[in-house]
Amino acid sequence: MSQVSEEREERVGPTPPPEPAGAPDRGSRPDPAADEPRAADAELPLPGGPAGRSSLRDSEGLGSSAAESAAELGKTAESAAREFEETPGSTAGAGSGPSAESAVQAGQKPKFAAGTGRNAKSAAGVGKDAKADPGVDAAGRSAKDAAGRSAKDGAGRSAKDAAGRSAKDAAAHPAKDAAAQTQPEKKTSRAGRDLPAAIGVGLVLGAAIIVSLLTVRFLFIGVIAAAIAVGTFEFAGVLKRVADTRIALVPVLVGGQAMIWLAWPFGREGALTAFGLTVLACLLWRLPGGAKGYLRDTATSVFAAAYLPLFGAFAAMLVPPEDGVGRVLTFLIAVVASDTGGYIAGVLGGKHPMAPTISPKKSWEGFAGSMVAGIVAGALTVSLMLHGQAWQGVLFGAAIVLTATLGDLVESLIKRDLGIKDMGTMLPGHGGMMDRLDSLLPSAVVSWLLLSAFVPA
Repeated sequence: MSQVSEEREERVGPTPPPEPAGAPDRGSRPDPAADEPRAADAELPLPGGPAGRSSLRDSEGLGSSAAESAAELGKTAESAAREFEETPGSTAGAGSGPSAESAVQAGQKPKFAAGTGRNAKSAAGVGKDAKADPGVDAAGRSAKDAAGRSAKDGAGRSAKDAAGRSAKDAAAHPAKDAAAQTQPEKKTSRAGRDLPAAIGVGLVLGAAIIVSLLTVRFLFIGVIAAAIAVGTFEFAGVLKRVADTRIALVPVLVGGQAMIWLAWPFGREGALTAFGLTVLACLLWRLPGGAKGYLRDTATSVFAAAYLPLFGAFAAMLVPPEDGVGRVLTFLIAVVASDTGGYIAGVLGGKHPMAPTISPKKSWEGFAGSMVAGIVAGALTVSLMLHGQAWQGVLFGAAIVLTATLGDLVESLIKRDLGIKDMGTMLPGHGGMMDRLDSLLPSAVVSWLLLSAFVPA
């Protein structure tokens, strides 16, 4: 039994003396540097600097902790051996039974402890190696790992953020992107109009006028009255919305209808009388509003009453004579020919602006096309429909071209002053009703005057 105990003691080896109770445990001592935040963009340490010394302390602490653990296991094995010796029957032979087996199993612990001690020795060796080469490898590895992680994290975050933004934008506007890719661009003419819509609207309006003239010609007066009423609403709405100017809408609407319908039985006397009464009504209508903006509002109301219903009344005065249908068609054909000739010539060869500050798209080439088309139309209509002279038709056509162009420029200047493109959106390809009346209204006055002189009723 003593021989077995001696062999076990040789395996375990001498037990190292325990450290004083007050000595701190170097393996469990906290490292102040471990609690400090690690900055990825800090300056890399040189070999042998603070990082190297920290690695040396960590390695030495690891070796000491492993050695102390091995010593504790050795003490445990030695205590188990002493208990085995003191157990009754421990001196029996090999066939002593379970007690002997327990002793053998207990004796295996020192072997494990010895292995652990060897591991501890290896760990201590690592600490010595780290001490021999202070901080070179540890500092190098720390700097390399920090730089690699910083670059990898930065690249990963950049790619992830870019991919996230792309996915987020695509998810937020899927319908909008799809519509932008599939919707074709809306085609417009070189003059800036939706040409198919403009032609379609023009044909519908022309058909309504022709039907009214060929059935009961006085229906054309109703067409004029409706167009003037719509134009007055558009004009008043634009002035209120854009210029904060309030037209006396009720007097202008009521007086305007009076001008048009009184021009039928009473001629120019009825139209002028209704216009005078409309002006007085506008002045009275605005009195309760006070002094602020009075002149502006009343002047605009009078202008609207003259520009829209009074000019329209001259078109109504073309209807009552026996050849009223021919007079109305002569007037309309000349205006349409002027607009069409100017549009075609301007689109095909317009290079010299006529009034760039008022209407940049109107050119002298377009004006020449209007003049040619208007003169031809005037000569044909006056001679064939009204049985007048060809030279009268030439003068008539030239005068209509001048007044139609003037009316177009005047309304363009009004819209530019108000800062708008169109007076409304009622007529696709044209704009509002006022945008179609611009060349017709002043031309109606000149048509009535010239046709009354050239071809008396």
